[in-house]
Amino acid sequence: MAVETQSRERIIPVALYIAGGVVLAGVLLFWYLQRGPQPAPKLLELTPEAKQYVKNLKLSDVRVKATESYLKQLVYEIQGNITNTGDRPVSVVEVYCVFHDAYGQMVLRQRVAIVSARESGLKPGQTKPFRLPFDALPPSWNQQMPQLVIAAIQFT
Repeated sequence: MAVETQSRERIIPVALYIAGGVVLAGVLLFWYLQRGPQPAPKLLELTPEAKQYVKNLKLSDVRVKATESYLKQLVYEIQGNITNTGDRPVSVVEVYCVFHDAYGQMVLRQRVAIVSARESGLKPGQTKPFRLPFDALPPSWNQQMPQLVIAAIQFT
C-alpha cells in the first residue's frame, strides 16, 4: 500500500504541471490569434515638394556588377554615386529598381534606399556612393541596367 500511495503522490503534481502548461499554451495561442496582423510600415511618398527637388539629386557612375557568393550563386549589385546639387539636406532617398526582360516587359520592381538617416543623410553639395545587392533576380531579366526611379525623398 505504501508504494501505491507514493506513486499517486508523484503523478498528481506531474498532472497539474501538464494541465497548467496546456492552459498556458492555450491562453498564449488565443492572444496571438486575437491580436491580428500588424500593419505594414508606412512607405514614404514623393510629395510635391520632393518632386520639385528630384532634379537636384544626380546619379553618376552607375553600373551593374555580378559576383559569385560563397554558396556559388550569382549576386548582382548596382553601384554608383548620388550627389545632392540642391540647397537642402536630405535624410532619406529611396528608388525603385525596375528590371525588364528581353521584350521590355517589367519582371521585377523593388524599392530600396540609397540614402538613409542611419548613414547621416546627404548634405547639399555632398556625393555618396551606394551599393544595392540583389540575390534573387528573375531568370527572364535581360541582364541590362535596370531603370532607377526616385520613389521618395525625406528632408532633414
